[in-house]
Amino acid sequence: MKLKKHILQNKYLYLMILPALIFMVIFRYVPMGGLIIAFKNYSFRLGIWNSPWVGLRHFVFVFTRNLDFFNILRNTLVINLLKLLFYFPAPIILALMINDIRSVKLKRGIQTAVYLPYFISWVVFGTIVIQFLSPSTGIANKIIRLFGGEPVFFIAKSEYIWGIVVLSEIWKSAGWGTIMYLAALTSIDPELYQAAKIDGANHLQCVWHISLPGISDTIVVLLLLQIGQMMDVGFDQMYVLAKPIVYDVGDVLSTYIFRVGVGQAQFSQTAVIGLFQSVVGLTLIAIANFISNKLYEKNLW
Repeated sequence: MKLKKHILQNKYLYLMILPALIFMVIFRYVPMGGLIIAFKNYSFRLGIWNSPWVGLRHFVFVFTRNLDFFNILRNTLVINLLKLLFYFPAPIILALMINDIRSVKLKRGIQTAVYLPYFISWVVFGTIVIQFLSPSTGIANKIIRLFGGEPVFFIAKSEYIWGIVVLSEIWKSAGWGTIMYLAALTSIDPELYQAAKIDGANHLQCVWHISLPGISDTIVVLLLLQIGQMMDVGFDQMYVLAKPIVYDVGDVLSTYIFRVGVGQAQFSQTAVIGLFQSVVGLTLIAIANFISNKLYEKNLW
């Protein structure tokens, strides 16, 4: 009865979240039924339910005989760790910088400029990055030539791919990532800054002792969500930027699942990898949430 009363009192709020709930059910929960093919020798002709059971045979193959698996797992983890180290702080720093701008028109102009790349698809944005790094016409190589260096084919060299992926992610998405931090910064009482300045605090001290603690809840939540995605590198970004010549460092779980699952029709094996991604991601976010709750008393649930 209490739940029914609560829903009736907040019916318009529940109606607002209904489209998102329907989306999650259709595209996130219903497809979970397809994970059963990880335990079957899936055949198009027989279908999911009539394909023969093979138990853990595909798991044994993926984890013991598939030599590519551990390479793509390493690539996925390294890229996500690099993003955690370099991309995750970028929106926080950018939000703090934008928040310090006093001119409203200038602030809105900068916000619009840094938001725009997010709305460009990775197909287009990735092409821009590739052209920017082109050995013949790219701006980066023109600068190298200007200083007497030889042009570098960045996209075709394995040692540059991880850096390109992280920097392009910062360029494209850091601006959009500032939205939540800027919203959190607006909730901080301006009198706290005034009192701190009266007490002799400089700008950096105000940022360290007021701004960052004021948005710490938002930082923790987004950090936990980022940790939960440690097994997933964006497919579209890697598909566009990582060419076959650099698959030794650029092939990740999402692109491997697409290439082997769709391209070679190895659906059962890729279902195993997808299940592995989900289980490890859930485990990581649960562990991170537990540690955050114990150390800082801040958590997702």
